[in-house]
Amino acid sequence: MPGMSREIRDHLAFLYGAEAAAALEPRLERLLRGRGTGKGSRRTPTQSDALLITYGDQVREEGRTPLASLGGFLQNRAEQVVSGVHILPFFPYSSDDGFSVVDYRQVDPELGGWEDVAALRERFQLMFDAVFNHCSAKSTWFQRFLEWDSEYRHWFITVEGDPDLSQVVRPRALPLLTTFSTADGYKRVWTTFSEDQVDLNAKDPEVLLELIDTLLFYVEQGAAFVRLDAIGFLWKEIGTSCIHLPQTHHVIQLMRSVLDLCAPETVLITETNVPHKDNISYFGNGHNEAQLVYNFALPPLVLHTLATGSAEALTRWASTLEPPTPDVTFFNFLASHDGIGLNPARGLLSDAEIGGLVAQVERHGGFVSYKTNPDGSESPYELNVNYFDALSDPAGDEPEEKQVSRFLLATAIQLAMAGMPGIYFHSLFGSRGDRQGAEKSGIKRRINRQKLEREPLETELADPASRRSQVFEGMRRLMEMRRSSAAFHPSGRQEVLSVDARVFAILRESPDGQESALCLHNVTDDEVEVELQVPDGSSPQQAVHFQLAPYESRWQLSRVAAALPT
Repeated sequence: MPGMSREIRDHLAFLYGAEAAAALEPRLERLLRGRGTGKGSRRTPTQSDALLITYGDQVREEGRTPLASLGGFLQNRAEQVVSGVHILPFFPYSSDDGFSVVDYRQVDPELGGWEDVAALRERFQLMFDAVFNHCSAKSTWFQRFLEWDSEYRHWFITVEGDPDLSQVVRPRALPLLTTFSTADGYKRVWTTFSEDQVDLNAKDPEVLLELIDTLLFYVEQGAAFVRLDAIGFLWKEIGTSCIHLPQTHHVIQLMRSVLDLCAPETVLITETNVPHKDNISYFGNGHNEAQLVYNFALPPLVLHTLATGSAEALTRWASTLEPPTPDVTFFNFLASHDGIGLNPARGLLSDAEIGGLVAQVERHGGFVSYKTNPDGSESPYELNVNYFDALSDPAGDEPEEKQVSRFLLATAIQLAMAGMPGIYFHSLFGSRGDRQGAEKSGIKRRINRQKLEREPLETELADPASRRSQVFEGMRRLMEMRRSSAAFHPSGRQEVLSVDARVFAILRESPDGQESALCLHNVTDDEVEVELQVPDGSSPQQAVHFQLAPYESRWQLSRVAAALPT
């Protein structure tokens, strides 16, 4: 393997100073030695790539481990729809449905073993979660800290006195510090997300070396994509917001440099549920940080579009999307194991428009989670709701056929846009929300985390008249159409067209300019006539006319395309 790059040395020096970096270099070099060949080719997503987001125990059946059951079900149902699977944290955990990790190197025995993960990898590219901002208070690392073990006493962040923490950005309305009893007395420990999720101290080089070692372990276990969960909060400096700090970006860039050296085929994706302008900063310069960034503004904007019957806000925002280089792209999603984040919509929607989304979700049986602001007030942070229900009231009398059409239209918008799509399990299989499960557990997010038995799920999918079957077949057709044209390549060009407030319109073009796709989406319950001028290979402009049915998406593909306007 080649020696360490200058970039790695520069990142270490920035984080820890030149003297400490000089001592760290040989240790990191030994850690990297023999890890990967360094000969793989960089992975660039294509129009055929899409990831299914799922829990490891999403599908259950008698006599098989949940991971094995999931693998068998997806092999039967999803192999021709998605290319990869994001298995949400499948490690032993103590809370937060997996995101409070007890042991980063083991598969939760309740789910199965590494052999089950390997079996999934035979048919799907896999995404693993790197939950590096925090670990479980039940973990060995933190238990050693509580014992005041000299090796671990600096692995977590303790706060003494009464420093000003008012600028710290909070994702949840919970205490920032939690008091723990240690062998050295009571310590107030930084807990960004909950008292069971203690923040790791990346200022300690020992912690960073352990995280890099874990990152490479995931690569060795077959991770084609590594998702850096809540990574924006990683580095803390009292007196600052403690989010998006330069040191955090350098840690990610260091990890990218390590992967470029050891496993260039592995893709980094950052999960930062924050306003759009901050979110896209994790692309770095387009070559040195994340290759994929979650497109967090998309879910609330699509919901707003269909709630109001106006595509104007979505059109304005989408017309500004331009990754810094063709080597990076957005991870486009509508639903996930979490809710619909509202922070990414701030500045794109007015407070009144955001309030309208909150009111609609509450009318549709969903919940709202709040965050604490620096002045002590609270603001809506996340809509906890199944996306199908967010779009259509489950208690209403609207025909289910119309609800399915509205949901598939939202998905068509997602799939038409430049980027790599992520489809949540419950969206692919037409689930409704599990309000009872959320209320019983007291965890709002569980409204969209219901576990399913395989046999009744297969029965519903086999019935063409069922909602699950109609949604799944509609998604399958959309994905098949997307795969069929290089115009949908994530690196291809995209022009957002302003044709009618009721229509979201995109013109896509393949990287080589030989294929195009005109994608029209009627976001209303009315028929809409559309007439527009588009580039044509034989003349500067060509007039086209369409009659769009309510909630219809129309994709017109062409094998010979004119170049998009420059």
